[in-house]
Amino acid sequence: MGAFITRRLLTLVVQMFFVAVLVFLMLRLVPGDPARGILGESATEEQVAEMRRQLGIDRPLIEQFVDWFGGVLTFDLGDSIISGRSVAGDVANRITNSLELIVVAVALSLIIAIPLGTLAAMRANRPTDLALSSFAMLGLSLPSFVTGTVLVLVFGLKLRWIPQSSFVAWSADPIAHMKLLILPGLTLGFANAAVILRMTRSSMLEVLRQDYVRTARAKGLSEKRVIAAHTLRNAINPVISIVGLEIATLLGGMVIVEQIFNWPGLSSLLMSGVLSRDYPVVQGVVLVIAVLTIVINVVVDILYAVLDPRIRLS
Repeated sequence: MGAFITRRLLTLVVQMFFVAVLVFLMLRLVPGDPARGILGESATEEQVAEMRRQLGIDRPLIEQFVDWFGGVLTFDLGDSIISGRSVAGDVANRITNSLELIVVAVALSLIIAIPLGTLAAMRANRPTDLALSSFAMLGLSLPSFVTGTVLVLVFGLKLRWIPQSSFVAWSADPIAHMKLLILPGLTLGFANAAVILRMTRSSMLEVLRQDYVRTARAKGLSEKRVIAAHTLRNAINPVISIVGLEIATLLGGMVIVEQIFNWPGLSSLLMSGVLSRDYPVVQGVVLVIAVLTIVINVVVDILYAVLDPRIRLS
């Protein structure tokens, strides 16, 4: 197990380095002059030259990378051109909100999807299975902006069960903060639950056909014992794998949800950076999101190996 974790951690370091290289090149090799894009076409050549100097893009590419990567290693992502604040500081202020939203979305999706997926597998090809499969298809078909808008209209404006107001920090009012977190969490969790439900159903059906499940039933074990001790335990590994992929998807797909619910996370910071052409902010946020995605996938790999010892030998 120790060797497996070591290999994964070494892979993590290599992947992070290549991601840093890609993020650095991505914004420097695209067509157009970033300085001209920030200042606009009406800017003079002197103003453009000064902006290029401020951005550090007037130097050789290798020198730019060494300087930038050295800052990344010390958690220095530069300063925002628009606000003048540290990008790392802005990211630190926003990342907790994004991670909080992802945790709630994943928790809600697991609470919904695993029991329903198990029930669908146990009632395969029956009306219950058809209804649950239709629910999963609905979740996969509806874009997040549609789901979020409907939830706001129904629960926020019409029923007024959940107040819709400006963002309230946890430190200011924990109860109000949690209330504001429910609807964006459900919006992200709905589509996520649909994917996990389908995976749980598929994995459960495969395990239910195994000989050891038939043997357990033949020995007289109750159906609940068979499901809990033999079936679900062995069917959960593929579900964990898909959860890791879905978390990575959530990191990249929160832009619309954060905009709908006015949630100050990383995605909204990235969007504001793109709209204002704030070059260092875009670069810093993209790097952080990419690194988070890699870390989450490595953690899922290790968890998968803990649950299934056969993976450690691969």
